[in-house]
Formats: sequence, C-alpha cells, structure tokens
Amino acid sequence: MTDLTRDNPTKTLIKFSLPMVLSVVFQQFYNMADKLIAGRYAGEDALAAVSASYPITMIIMAFALGTNIGCSVVISGLYGGKKYGEVKTAVSTSVFLALCAGIVLSAISFFLSNPLLRLLQTPDNIFADSALYLRIYIYGFIFLYLYNICTGAFNALGNSRTPLYFLIASSVGNIILDYIFVAIFHWGVAGVGWATFIAQGISSMLSLIALIIEINKLKTDSKPPLLSASSLKKILVLAVPSILQQSFVSVGGLMIQGLVNGFGSSSIIAGYGVAIQLNTFAITVFNTSANAVSNYTAQNIGSGNLERVREGFRSALKIGFVIALPFVVLYAFFGNVMVSLFMDNPTAAALQTGREFLLIVSPFYFTVMIKLSADGIMRGASAVRYFVMSTFSDLLLRVALAYVLSPHFGTVGIWLSWPIGWVLSAILVVVFYIKGYWIHKDIRAEELKKFKANKKKSAAKA
Repeated sequence: MTDLTRDNPTKTLIKFSLPMVLSVVFQQFYNMADKLIAGRYAGEDALAAVSASYPITMIIMAFALGTNIGCSVVISGLYGGKKYGEVKTAVSTSVFLALCAGIVLSAISFFLSNPLLRLLQTPDNIFADSALYLRIYIYGFIFLYLYNICTGAFNALGNSRTPLYFLIASSVGNIILDYIFVAIFHWGVAGVGWATFIAQGISSMLSLIALIIEINKLKTDSKPPLLSASSLKKILVLAVPSILQQSFVSVGGLMIQGLVNGFGSSSIIAGYGVAIQLNTFAITVFNTSANAVSNYTAQNIGSGNLERVREGFRSALKIGFVIALPFVVLYAFFGNVMVSLFMDNPTAAALQTGREFLLIVSPFYFTVMIKLSADGIMRGASAVRYFVMSTFSDLLLRVALAYVLSPHFGTVGIWLSWPIGWVLSAILVVVFYIKGYWIHKDIRAEELKKFKANKKKSAAKA
C-alpha cells in the first residue's frame, strides 16, 4: 500500500499510475485478441458479429466502471485520512454491492440483449452470432463487476501492482483460450465468449482473495462492521453519477453504432469495429491515467494538502502527453497496418473505414489527456456536478454532431464528431479547474485562513 501524500508528485504519479496503465494495456490486448482471432480464424462476419455487440457490452461495463470509481475515491479519502476501520468497512460494503448489483443487472441484461441488437439494426446475417456472444458475455458479468471493485479498492490503497499481476495472467490465459476455442476447436464467436468468461472468472476470484489478505494488514483497535449504510451512501453518491456518465457514453456508442449499422455493410461494421476497439484501447489507457489522478487527489484532499493537488495536475499533463504520443503516431501514420492486423484478406471498404476513423480522431488525443486529467481532479475532489457537466457535454455534442453530419458526409461525418466534442468539453472542464470549482467551500475557507496566516508571518519577519 502506498501513501500518495508524500514525495515528488511526478515521481509519485508515475510510480503509482504505471502499473495501472500496464494493467489496462493487457486488458485491452485481450479484448482486442477476441476480435483479432475472430476475424482471422472465423471470418469477417464473425468479426462484425462481435463488433456489433460491443456497444451493448460497454453499457454493461459502465456499471462496473462507475462503481469502481465510486468505491475507489471513497476508500482513497479514508485511507489518506488514516481511518483504517472505515477503510475496511468501505471495502466489504463495496464487494457486497458488486455481488448484489451483478446478479440483478445480469438478469436484466439477459432479457434486453436481443431487443437492443434489433434496435441497433444489426444485419440478419450476423444477428444470431452477435446474440450468442452477448449472452455468454452476460453470464460472466458478475465476475467483471467483482474484478473492477477489487481493482478499485487496490488502487485506492495505493497498490496498483497486484491487479497488474492478475491481469497479465488473465490476459495471457484469455488469448490462449481464444486460440484453442476458435482456431483449433472452431467454435466461432462462442469460443471467443467462453474464453473471456473463464479468464474473467478466475481473475476475479483470485483478486478477491488477495484483497482480503491486503485489507487484513491494516491494524484497527476494534473489529469494524462488514456493512455500513453510511459507507454505501458515500459510495453511491460518487458511483451513481459515474455510472450515469459511463452509461450515457455507452448509450451514445449504441446510437453511433446504429448509424454505422444503417449503412448495411458488414465490411463497414467490421472496419468500424476494429477502429473503435483501437480507439477504446487508447482512451481506456488515458482514462486509467486520469483515475490515478483521482486517487492521488482524494488522498491529498483527505490529508488537507491542496497545493500538492495542483502540482499533481501539472505532472499529470506531462505524463499524459508522453502516454498519448505513441498512439497518435501509430494510428495517424500506420492506421492501415493496425486495422489489417485484425483481418485475413480484409475488404477495401473495411480498411478504408478503419483508416479514416483513426486518421481523424487520433491527432486529438493530446486534447483528450488534458480533459481527462482535469476530470480526474474533479472526480477525486468529489466535485461531481462539474465532472458530470464536462463528460455529458462531450457525449451530447458527439452524438448530436454524428446525426447532423452523417447525412452530408457519410461515415466521415460521424468520425468528425469525436474531435469536436473533445475540444469543446476540454475547454469547459479546464475552466472549472482554473476557477477552483473542485475546492469545497470549507476547504477553501481553511486554505484562505492558512494563506492569511502565512502572509502575517512573512510581514512580521520583514
């Protein structure tokens, strides 16, 4: 476990965020392996089937990621304040929430999956495979939810290495199973689904056991309660807006997928599916870096050190630009190569679709890093209102512009909506940060008091 309130901010953030970034890199590798192996060994239609269900899986993922953020920020603040008994209660309450929500949401998702695929205008030739893959994915939702809660708790405690070890093992296992089930057993999209199910199941169980061991290392005077309504409320106050934010982003993805599906071509769907997976890879890495900023901010606000939060934001921007650079170079200059990796004998339409998307959106990844770093401050400081305003403005702009521009410019009009939304929402959240909207009133008053006291000391010495 790591105290994020000490040492050089840049060094602290790099040391803390690097395992988190590596974790998500491995996670995205095995997500991309699903499509790569499906496309190369089961054909372009199989790739399109997995791609068509992707926006729906992202809605499911939104609940897990939103709860991850809620529990992580709450636990970070308690850990930064050395309230170890409350930390233990918050962790066990989070796990209980994950188990209950996972069961309920799995049941709901199972009954809504086919209607959602119909709503997305999924072509008939890939509908059955899309529905099959989605059902298997839903079976493993509780494991996905539990794993994200455990990861959020580990990160809140400053331990970003343990989730990395489990994820590396899970990623390697998933890729091996993908190859066995699809290339050797010829199970098609079902093989892709079951490989993910098994890898996530094992990873989540091992993560839970490791978390229990980690939490027991914290020494408390008495045995804290396992469940707490107060802890649950604090988690939900942050989790619900994050879930809504993630869900709206996913719903926006659904709507845009519907626009793409409306062109009626499996090749366009497959090309877009590869490009959006590559884009998601980059954005998820950027988001993970921003999540590290949230944990850093929460711990330092918990310890009452606001200037260190400001230093952390400047450090986060430097780190973010370094992280974004290789993605910009790969996607903008080698988009054709990146897309063709996922397909065996890709059609010209699939290649063109993927290349155009990456060429248009990737140069704006630097803007995304500015936005997400500022979002990380807002989220870590529990400035939920401003965080929600920033993320929703991005989503609404992207979806609205996609519908406005696509009739005039075709698929290129859809791709253009991404950078426009990113730029405008980045400007908005940076203004929030500069104005100090992330500082609570009571903290602002305390900071002003300290400033006046220091000013008096300086005047007395003079």
